[in-house]
Amino acid sequence: MRLPRRAALGLLPLLLLLPPAPKAAKKPTPCQRCRGLVDKFNQGLVDTAKKNFGGGNTAWEEKTLSKYESSEIRLLEILEGLCESSDFECNQMLEAQEEHLEAWWLQLKNEYPDLLEWFCVKTLKVCCSPGTYGPDCLACQGGSQRPCSGNGHCSGDGSRQGDGSCRCHVGYQGPLCTDCMDGYFSSLRNETHSVCTACDESCKTCSGPTNTDCGECEVGWVLDEGACVDVDECAAETPPCSAAQFCKNANGSYTCEECDSSCVGCTGEGPGNCKECIPGYAREHGQCADVDECSLAEKACVRKNENCYNTPGSYVCVCPDGFEETEDACVPPAEAEATEEESLTQLPAHEDL
Repeated sequence: MRLPRRAALGLLPLLLLLPPAPKAAKKPTPCQRCRGLVDKFNQGLVDTAKKNFGGGNTAWEEKTLSKYESSEIRLLEILEGLCESSDFECNQMLEAQEEHLEAWWLQLKNEYPDLLEWFCVKTLKVCCSPGTYGPDCLACQGGSQRPCSGNGHCSGDGSRQGDGSCRCHVGYQGPLCTDCMDGYFSSLRNETHSVCTACDESCKTCSGPTNTDCGECEVGWVLDEGACVDVDECAAETPPCSAAQFCKNANGSYTCEECDSSCVGCTGEGPGNCKECIPGYAREHGQCADVDECSLAEKACVRKNENCYNTPGSYVCVCPDGFEETEDACVPPAEAEATEEESLTQLPAHEDL
């Protein structure tokens, strides 16, 4: 049934309020599924390694263990633990490839001890050997032994995917990850290895590890007598921070920090570095401290019976509980009642109509 146009428009705000649909989990590749199965199989080997070995009659148990070690019973125990009952894809793959695993276990594992290589690379052809990539398992850039010169990750390494190009680690660049990025220098370079080491933090480019080896200084640093040194931005003629902040220098930079709440302008952290104090505060022992107006010789609260309470930077005047508040006094309860009765007696009598 098609909704009337007005009804459909009425649903629009509700649809806009709905949370976005969760992103579907990325489906594992055939190679990832195969590797996962092999990893679980290898864990099963570990878990069953000495299952029938208890440490009693050693000669008998070693003979028994040698039989169990390569038995179909052990294989069955490993296979039963490979997949969770709810893992449909794992169980589907196991059902389809159980004969291959059985053949490897009973006939081929001595000749091909690496299950991953035999099962995923050579038999199912869903993975490649380390250092190779793509449908034909070609060698990665830099060779399969040290892809990307050991300084990066080969796209598709170990899978039937990718293009074999290098994604270099931090500090390295170039098609084979043998060149150094800005901020790094070559500390070792030969036919097989290239090592890039970080420059001193003051250098944008460098030829060595210290601030005297800079080719160019980083922002916030300046060349001085052959070395890159920090610029103290806080010492500039025009301060970089606002009047309510103080400047804190850092290597290659600075930060603006808020003054203490008791300050009108400041030169550093805390009430001891105020230029002036805000109203309600006064300098005491070298720092801005709250003035207790309630303890001054001149009374802050001038109404009769009124209580004074000091607050940070100020004070409040409050009548005691039960007292009646008037413009010029806090009247005690008894006096307030007497005043009220006196007022009533002074009211003119009503004349009878």
